[in-house]
Amino acid sequence: MPTFPADFLWGAATAGHQIEGNNVRSDIWAMEHVQPSPFAEPSGDACDSYHRYEEDIRLLAESGLNTYRFSIEWSRIEPEPGQFSRAELEHYRRMILACRARDITPVVTLNHFTTPSWFARHGAWGQAGAAGLFERYVRFTVGALRDDVDWWITFNEPNAGALLLATGSLPLGAAADELAEAQRALMTQFAANVGGTPGVATMAIPVLAPEAVENVFTAHRQARTAIKELAPAAKVGWSIAVHDFQAAPGGEARRDEILAQAIHPFWEAAREDDFVGVQTYTREVYGPDGRVASEPTEDTFLTGWEHYPPALGHTVAAAAAYTGVPVLVTENGMATADDEARIRYTRGALEGLTEAIDAGAEVLGYIHWTLIDNWEWHSGFAMTFGLIAVDRETFARTPKPSLAWLGSVATSRGEALTESLSAAPRS
Repeated sequence: MPTFPADFLWGAATAGHQIEGNNVRSDIWAMEHVQPSPFAEPSGDACDSYHRYEEDIRLLAESGLNTYRFSIEWSRIEPEPGQFSRAELEHYRRMILACRARDITPVVTLNHFTTPSWFARHGAWGQAGAAGLFERYVRFTVGALRDDVDWWITFNEPNAGALLLATGSLPLGAAADELAEAQRALMTQFAANVGGTPGVATMAIPVLAPEAVENVFTAHRQARTAIKELAPAAKVGWSIAVHDFQAAPGGEARRDEILAQAIHPFWEAAREDDFVGVQTYTREVYGPDGRVASEPTEDTFLTGWEHYPPALGHTVAAAAAYTGVPVLVTENGMATADDEARIRYTRGALEGLTEAIDAGAEVLGYIHWTLIDNWEWHSGFAMTFGLIAVDRETFARTPKPSLAWLGSVATSRGEALTESLSAAPRS
C-alpha cells in the first residue's frame, strides 16, 4: 500500500448549524419551528459545540488527524442585512486559533446550507442581488480571518437541488405549482416565521429555480475573486455532492442525463478554482426503467444508502479527470450504530482513493463526515455518522474506536490500512 504525501490533509468535518446549537436567526431554524415540522426534531442545543469547540478540536488533534473542516454561520455574522457582529466574528477567530494552537489546519466553509432569516425573507438565492449580498458577507469575514486560514470553501453542495430534480425527487421548496396543499401551508408558516410574504420567502436550500441556481454560480465566482484579492495565497473551491452514478444495461442515457444536469455544470465551474471538493457516500445504479434498488444488508447505512466503499475512488477519479484541478475529499463516511462497520467502510473508501491516486488523480486530502454525532437535518439526531458520540443530555463526548483508527491511518500515512480490523486502535 503506497503512503500518502507528508502534506496530505487528514481530517473530519462538521457544519455549524448541525453542532453549534441555537442558530436562531437562520432560515433552517425558522423551518424547524413550523407546525407540523418537516424535521424529525428541532436542532435546539445541537451538540453545544458553540461552547465546546475546544474539546472537539482537542479530541481531533489527539487522534492524530491534522485537519478540521467547519463552517461559519452567516446568520451569526450578519444577523440583519448590513449589520455585522464583531463578537461572533471573534468567536470563529477563537476556533481558528484553537486549531492553530494544536497544529490543526482549518478548512473553513462559508455557506453550509443555512442562511440568515432576512436573506430567506426576500427570496434567498432567487432575489436580485443575492450574489452581491453573499460577497459582502465573504469580504467582511475573510478580510478579518485571512491571516490564519489557508483553505476556503464557498458553498457546501450547491448542487443538492439539481440532484433532487435530476433524480426525480421534488423536495419542500419546489415551485408553487408543484407543491401539495400541505407543503403550501408549511411555506406560508415559514414566511411568517421569517417575517416575509408567502411566495417570496423561501429556504435557501435546496436551490431549484434556474435563476436562483445562476445566482449561486455568480456568488461562487464573486466570492472566489474576493478571497483571492484579500488572501492571494489562499486555496479556494466548492464542495459538490456526487454519488457514484452507474448504469446497468440500458441505463446509460439516464445516468448521463443526471451527470449532465446535476454534476458536470458544477464541476465545470470548478475548473477556475484551486481545488474541487468531492462529497461521496454511496452509488446509484440506473437501468432502462430508472433507479435499480440495492438489496439491504447488515451494513446498509441508517439512511438506507447502499454500503459501497469503492464509490469514493470512482468519483474522485471522475472529478479529477473532468475538472483538471486537484481534488479534496470534503465528506465521506457512514451513518451506522456499528463502529466496526464504519471502520470497514472507511478502509474500503481509502483503498479506493489510493487506486484513484495511483491512476493519476491529484488528491489533497481526506476529510471524514463527521467528527461528532450531530443533528442530521430532516432525520434529527437519529443518523450517527460521527467518530465521536455525544450524550444528548450532558453533551459529554465519547470517542469511538473509528476515531483512533482513522488517526492511526493519518499518522502512518496510510500504512495502517494494511492492518487487520481486529488490530484497530481502541479509544
